[in-house]
Amino acid sequence: MSTVTFRSLGGGSSIGANCYVVGYDGDSIILDCGVHPKKEGIEALPELENLDRPPLGVVVSHGHIDHCGAIPCLIERFPSISCYGTVPTLSIMDRMLHNSVSVMETIAQEQGIREYPLYTHREVDKVFRKTFGIGFKREFTPVARKPFHITFLPSGHVLGSASILLRTKKHVLLYTGDICMTNQELMPGVRTQVPDVKVDTLVIESTRAAHEEAESGVFHSEVDRFAGESEKVLRRGGSILVPSFALGRSQEILNVISRLIRNGKVPPVPVYASGLSRAIYEIYSRYSQYLRPQADLRPLFEFPRIGDVWDPKVRRDLLKQPCFIVATSGMMLENTPSALIARDMVRNNKHAIFFVGYLDPDTLGYKVLHAKTGEAFAFEWEGEPIPIEMENRQSFNLSAHAHRDELVDFIYRVRPKNVVFVHGDTEAVDWMYARCDGDFIKHRLEKDETITLEA
Repeated sequence: MSTVTFRSLGGGSSIGANCYVVGYDGDSIILDCGVHPKKEGIEALPELENLDRPPLGVVVSHGHIDHCGAIPCLIERFPSISCYGTVPTLSIMDRMLHNSVSVMETIAQEQGIREYPLYTHREVDKVFRKTFGIGFKREFTPVARKPFHITFLPSGHVLGSASILLRTKKHVLLYTGDICMTNQELMPGVRTQVPDVKVDTLVIESTRAAHEEAESGVFHSEVDRFAGESEKVLRRGGSILVPSFALGRSQEILNVISRLIRNGKVPPVPVYASGLSRAIYEIYSRYSQYLRPQADLRPLFEFPRIGDVWDPKVRRDLLKQPCFIVATSGMMLENTPSALIARDMVRNNKHAIFFVGYLDPDTLGYKVLHAKTGEAFAFEWEGEPIPIEMENRQSFNLSAHAHRDELVDFIYRVRPKNVVFVHGDTEAVDWMYARCDGDFIKHRLEKDETITLEA
C-alpha cells in the first residue's frame, strides 16, 4: 500500500530555512527551499545533505529568501531537477537571489565567513535555465507519468505568492505557504478561498499565532493609527524610519504613505526607499494585474533612492528635514540600511522608528523596539554600542500574515484529516496545536523529522 510522507529539512517549528519533502510511492517533491535569516554560512541552509536521492523538482510558494534562498544549493546538488513557481515569483526570485550573492560576498569579506558565498551569480543564472513559470489555478505535473499533480492558488501574502495544492491518486495535500486573509493596500486577501476538493492534509503556517491581536480589518485601523503617530513626529521636525522587508512590506508601506500624503492625513514630506525595494517595485508595476483592482500603485519616481547609507554624510543629510525612510531590513539586522540609519537616529528624541512587520525576538529590531531608554546596542558588525535616547519606537500590526483566529477558522473550513503546523516559533506552534481540536490528526515537526500521513 502506498503511503504519503511529509518531512521537514528546515522550518517546521521555526521561521526560516523552510524546506519540506513530500514522498509518495518512492518519489518525492520539495516544497520551498529557503535559508535562515538569523544564521550564517552552512548553518543557514536546510539539511539538504540528508536527501539521498533526487526529488522530482522543487515548487516555490513565493520569493522571500526564507522560502527560496537555498534553491541554487539544491540544484547544484541535484542538477537534473527543475524549479516551479508563479510567473511573478520567478521574476522576484531572480532579483532576490542575485542580491543574496552580493550580500554574502560582503559578509564574507567583512566577517570572514569562509563558506560565503554559498553560491555565485553564475549558479543563480543556472537555476533560471531550469525554472518554469506556471499560472494560478492551472494544474501541472513536474515530471510526466509521475504521481504529483500541482496547482498554485493565490495566498494574498506578496506579489506572486501561492498556496500549493498537491494531488496524488490517493491523497490531496494543501501547503498554505505564507497566507494573508485581509486585503492590504495592494494585495487582495484570500478570506473566502477554500479549495473545491477534499483536502487530506493541510500544512499551515503559524507565524502570528503567539500574537493576541486577531480582529479582522486590523490592517486598515492600524493604517489610521500609523497616520496619526506619523503626523506628530513630522510636525515637530522629526524623521520616521520604517524598517521593512524588500519584498512585500516595502511596496505596501510606500503606497500607504503616498495615499496618506495625497489625502492630507500626514504632511507632504519626501518618502525615501532602499535600492532592492525599488527593484522589486518595478516587478510589482510589471505584474500589476495581480494586485487588487482598487490598488493605486504609485509611480516609482515618487520615492527617491536612499543612497549609500554606509556613507555617514548620506545618513546625516537624510535626517536634516522631516521625511519617511522605508529601508531594509525589516527586522533591522546589523549592518543593513535600516540599522545604519537607526544608529544615527536613536540619539535624537525628535525622530521615530515604526516597525510594520514580524520581528524575531533574537533580532536587533526586536531589541530596539523593547529597549529601555539609555540601553545600548551595536548597530554594525563589531561596532560600538549606541545608547538609545529616542523614546518613540512603535510597532504597527501591518503584517502580511494571517492572524491566529483566521488560521484556526481556515482549518475548520478546510476540514482536513491531518493538520501540520509549520513556520512559527515554538510558542506560536504550541498555541495552534493546543487551540485546534476536531476530527483530524495534529502534527508539529522538528527539523529533519518525517511523519506518515493518513489518507
